[in-house]
Amino acid sequence: MEHLSDDLLIESYHKANELKLSPDFILLIKEEINKRQLNHKIKYSS
Repeated sequence: MEHLSDDLLIESYHKANELKLSPDFILLIKEEINKRQLNHKIKYSS
């Protein structure tokens, strides 16, 4: 996941939630978002 741009990572997080993908997969994306300190860029509507 470190090869994804920040914007693509955020987009992937939203799409994974929209498609109701595996919670484990969504957690992996969220962990990378936290690692990059991008929490302010995601909407916690889900």
